[in-house]
Amino acid sequence: MRAAYQLLRIAGHLLTGTFTILFLFPHLSSEERARRVTAWAARMVALAGVRVIVKGRPPAVRGEGALIVANHVSWLDIYVLHSMLFTRFISKAEIKSWPLIGWLAKMTGTLFLERSSLRDAARINKEMAEHLRAGECLALFPEGTTTDGSEVKPFYASLFNPALEAGAQVWPVLIRYLDASGQPTLVAAYHGETTMAQSLMRVLRSGGIQAEVHILPPISAIGGHRRELAQAAETAIRDALARAGRDTAPETVARPPSAMR
Repeated sequence: MRAAYQLLRIAGHLLTGTFTILFLFPHLSSEERARRVTAWAARMVALAGVRVIVKGRPPAVRGEGALIVANHVSWLDIYVLHSMLFTRFISKAEIKSWPLIGWLAKMTGTLFLERSSLRDAARINKEMAEHLRAGECLALFPEGTTTDGSEVKPFYASLFNPALEAGAQVWPVLIRYLDASGQPTLVAAYHGETTMAQSLMRVLRSGGIQAEVHILPPISAIGGHRRELAQAAETAIRDALARAGRDTAPETVARPPSAMR
């Protein structure tokens, strides 16, 4: 019963986001749009029963582009990162066709990539470099797939090129999901044969989980090579995952949920 009630509230929140984009966004500044997207994502995470815990400071993008690269565990990852700061995500083109979710992603600045097309890869690299030069924050999941959160798969290096071209900093980020007692949990994992509906209901029936976000020191992209940059980011996240597994009492900062107004 509780999960059904949460699901109903999430559906209402998706509709609220839709109406906000349709009727308010045309009259808002880019800064106000970003603020509302962040608040909306924070509310979405809270409605799903997820408490976000942040270790480290997100990039303060003031005229200098930043590329966030994170391990990928769940569909929740995007909302968790968006609840911290506004960023344009790089996403597979299939998501654009998802009912409502795809449209919301497009309208909030997501850049879509057709992964099987070399021509489209060139296009997305050019767009990413332009946004980074404009001082924006972008985010991607360079593993190219999701895991259960217990490992970090090798990073694809191709989408690191725009950071090199724009001279932007690369910010490695580790995302972990924990149960109420602070132990790693597979509840949020969206991988293998799990469907979106199954994953969502598993999260809602969990009684509440924690999303622990480790924001690691940035890596300079100036004068490097995309493979070296990808390897450095991958190693940083893998090492952070190993340390987190040994850390029984991390210093944390809890983020209270907020609502789109």
